[in-house]
Amino acid sequence: MEQELLSPAPGDSAQDDRRGAAVALPGPAPLPPAGLTLLQRLFDGYPGSLGLRVGSWATRLGRVAHQPPAFTLVLNDPSALRRLLLGQDPLRFAEAYFTGALDVEGDFFEALQLKDHLPALKLSWHDRLRLAVRLLAPPPGSSDEQLRAFGVRRHTRAENKAAIAFHYDLSNDFYALWLDPRMVYSCAYYETEETDLAQAQWSKLDHICRKLRLQPGEALLDVGCGWGALVMHAARHYGVKATGITLSERQLALAKARIQAAGMEGQVEVRLCDYRDMTGQFDKVSSVGMFEHVGLKNLPVYFASVNRLLKPGGLFLNHGITHEEEGWGQALSSRFINRYVFPDGELDRASNVMRVMEQQQFELHDVEGLRMHYAKTLRAWVARLEAEHDRALRYVDEAHYRIWRLYMAASALEFESGELGLYQILASKRDGGPAPVPLTRRYIYCV
Repeated sequence: MEQELLSPAPGDSAQDDRRGAAVALPGPAPLPPAGLTLLQRLFDGYPGSLGLRVGSWATRLGRVAHQPPAFTLVLNDPSALRRLLLGQDPLRFAEAYFTGALDVEGDFFEALQLKDHLPALKLSWHDRLRLAVRLLAPPPGSSDEQLRAFGVRRHTRAENKAAIAFHYDLSNDFYALWLDPRMVYSCAYYETEETDLAQAQWSKLDHICRKLRLQPGEALLDVGCGWGALVMHAARHYGVKATGITLSERQLALAKARIQAAGMEGQVEVRLCDYRDMTGQFDKVSSVGMFEHVGLKNLPVYFASVNRLLKPGGLFLNHGITHEEEGWGQALSSRFINRYVFPDGELDRASNVMRVMEQQQFELHDVEGLRMHYAKTLRAWVARLEAEHDRALRYVDEAHYRIWRLYMAASALEFESGELGLYQILASKRDGGPAPVPLTRRYIYCV
């Protein structure tokens, strides 16, 4: 049926196709004739071919509209088209998708490239007036009241705990469907293009342990331990006494159950604790995919807290996401993620992160960029989530399934383009003595 709807209508000419003219079939259209003409003009600059379908009406748009489209936008709510074009805001595209006003058939990743095309559309006041005809008010977003409650983020202890619960306490079973068996929810480490997700996550855990030069009997603290994969790996394979802290009660419960099932209670401990309230002294400290929740104003407090917990000369590995430009808080990715995924997420440039680390008396030893590893990780997660769609709906509603699918796919594209970065920064607490790492980096790669 889809092939018939998107095939050229009788009378369409090859010459029109070469100009990128829309290929449409008769049927009730979602806009009046003037609006359809405007729609065609606006998407003439789209570099590929996209399909658009509303009920029995269908068209192709783009510079090469005569070619089969990479994807088709299916508008379940015809007014969504006018809202998308009138607002020219990719966030409306995202909201239309996960509220069910819009579906995507075909290449989901290619459809997300529209985020780069929508803001470039040039609309005169007359164009806007025509699009506004019969414009319906947008439906309320999913969980709007809960999301608005976060307001301006001050990153207090209560706010951070609420934000972590909003994301990580969604459902352990939901995450288990598409994460690897160890439930590692951070960038994997692909040693080859053919490496599968489970092996890549094992390699990431081991990569971190080797960088930290873990030795039997040492005390390791993992800040933001998730479901306990790293502390268990470090204890099992490197003989350390590991402590993990998290703000997620559901993560804590599952991590404790896994530690008990493995018979590692005497060697591994997990606690519900804010990093600012943690006490003790540790030989090594790791933090993987956590500092994005700290808040830019709190970065000095975060790194000072780690420094306080680390023994003199001890090694610290910070693994986290960065953004290529300052002002990420106004970008589409941050507006969408802060509203629907991570209410407390804030990113900074890698250079600013390292500057703050040095100000808090850390000596930097190694910086490794892993953004393409995260792109592969995210694509693997999306594929696994899509394959488990029906089972996922046992644990979350359709809106949450779509939000997670969209945020991970969009993030993969941003890592691939370089808009987002991922860095592992290895540092030590200054003690006035020799650096606590060998002269070369061979120790990281030679097992």
